Amino acid sequence: MASSSNSEFQDTYDIFLSFRGLDTRNKFTDHLYEALKREGFQTFRDNEGIERGENIKSELQKAIWNSSMSVIVLSETYATSKSCLFEIQTILEHRKKKPDHIIFPVFYEVDPGKIKEQAKKLDFGEEKATVEEVEGWSAALKEVANMAGMVSGNQSNG
Repeated sequence: MASSSNSEFQDTYDIFLSFRGLDTRNKFTDHLYEALKREGFQTFRDNEGIERGENIKSELQKAIWNSSMSVIVLSETYATSKSCLFEIQTILEHRKKKPDHIIFPVFYEVDPGKIKEQAKKLDFGEEKATVEEVEGWSAALKEVANMAGMVSGNQSNG
């Protein structure tokens, strides 16, 4: 497990895994999570890292702050999830406080250009979001879409 250079943060996790469950949980993300575990990485993912009855946003924020690295699996509908957008914005805010926090984007069956387009027109249908929230999420999504990462095509073996 990594140690933090900033005493404000304790690296409980090596990796925080951000993903849209509907797109990738039972495919790519499960394979990635299991591979990271086999290699000895303490990896946070939402379905195992949050206890029932806990405040989800607070627990996600705490997990991000207490991770050395974030892997963001961007997929076709990642930008339609307010929870995913909260995670990506929190990850970027955390890196401002802890510059050695590594962010590695994975573009799963989606081109980075498509993510940039989605960032321009975030739409949540009937769900409400403030202008400030949407602007922050859009900026965060654009920033991550511009990062060097891995572009994954449609692979039959996951």
